[in-house]
Amino acid sequence: MLFSHQSVLLREAVDGLRVRPDGIYVDGTIGGGGHSLEICRRLSPEGKLIGFDQDGDAVQAARARLEEFGDRVTILRSNYSEMSPVLSSMGVAKVDGILLDLGVSSFQLDNPERGFSYHTDAPLDMRMDRRGSRTAADLVNTESEAEICRIIRDYGEDRFAGSIARAIVRFREKKKIEGTKELSEIVSGAVPARFRAMQGHPARRTFQALRIALNRELDVLEDSLEDMAELLRDGGRLCVISFHSLEDRIVKTKFRMLESPCTCPPDFPFCVCGKKPKGFVVTKKPILPSEKELEENRRSHSARLRIFQKGSVEKKLDCTVTSDKIQGH
Repeated sequence: MLFSHQSVLLREAVDGLRVRPDGIYVDGTIGGGGHSLEICRRLSPEGKLIGFDQDGDAVQAARARLEEFGDRVTILRSNYSEMSPVLSSMGVAKVDGILLDLGVSSFQLDNPERGFSYHTDAPLDMRMDRRGSRTAADLVNTESEAEICRIIRDYGEDRFAGSIARAIVRFREKKKIEGTKELSEIVSGAVPARFRAMQGHPARRTFQALRIALNRELDVLEDSLEDMAELLRDGGRLCVISFHSLEDRIVKTKFRMLESPCTCPPDFPFCVCGKKPKGFVVTKKPILPSEKELEENRRSHSARLRIFQKGSVEKKLDCTVTSDKIQGH
C-alpha cells in the first residue's frame, strides 16, 4: 500500500515558517513529505531540509517524494524527541524553522494492518514505530482496570471510561483481546445504547486514547517543545499543527510559558527569578483550515495551527496572524 496523506493547512503552515531560501528547516513529522515538498520548493541550492519520522513507511515515501532535491534533503528515521542530539551529531547548532504536524496520517488510518482504525478488522497494533515491541493489544490485555480507565478518561475524554475499562477486563478474563473489531465491539457494548450514535462511533475515543498512550504522544510533545525553541535562530519559527484539544492545550500552554516564563508573584516590583522570554506567540488564536479545505479534506476539521517566534518581543508588533497573511516583516 502506497503512503498517502493530504497535508493539512499546507500553505498556512509553510507561510508561517517564513522560509528563507538559504535557511535550514526541520520537519519533525515528515509523513509523506507534503509540507516538506512545499518547503523545498522555496529553498535555494544553499538551503537545507532535515526530516524526522519514526514510521519506516513514511521515511521511505518521503525520500522518494523529495528525491529531486538531492543533498539539500536529509531524512532520518527517528522520533522528533531526539531532534536536539541528532542535529548536534550532524553539526547543526541552530535552525531557521521547525514544523510539527501531529496526529496519525491518512496512510496509517487507512492501512488495516497498522491497527489504528475501528472500521476494519485487523491485529490490534497502533505502533507509530513498528520497531517497538509493545502493541495496543499488549496494553489492553495487561494493564489494570484502573489504568485502562485513566487512559480512556484522560486521553479519550470519554465519560464512559469506567464502563469501558470494566468491559475490557471482563472480556480478557475469558479470552485475549487481539483484533480491532473485537475491541470495537467490546467498547460499543459498554456504552449505553442511547449514546452510541452521539459524537461519532462509540469506539473512536477509546482508540484515540490507546494510540496516544501506547506511543506516549502527549508526553513526547510536552517534553520537546522547549528544546525545539532553543534550537531556533533569532527570528526562527516553530509551527505546530494539532488535531485535538489535548495536543492544542499543551502547545498553547508551552508557547505562553516561552513568551512569559517569569514565576515571580504578581505583586513583586521587579523580576527576581531571572527567567527571560524566549520569544513570542505569533498566533493570538489558532489558525484554522479554510472553508475550501474543510470541504476537500474531512480530516482537516479539527486542525489547529499555532506559531511561536524566537527572539525579541519588540518584533511582535510587526507580525500579522491571519490565515491570509501570516508571514510578518
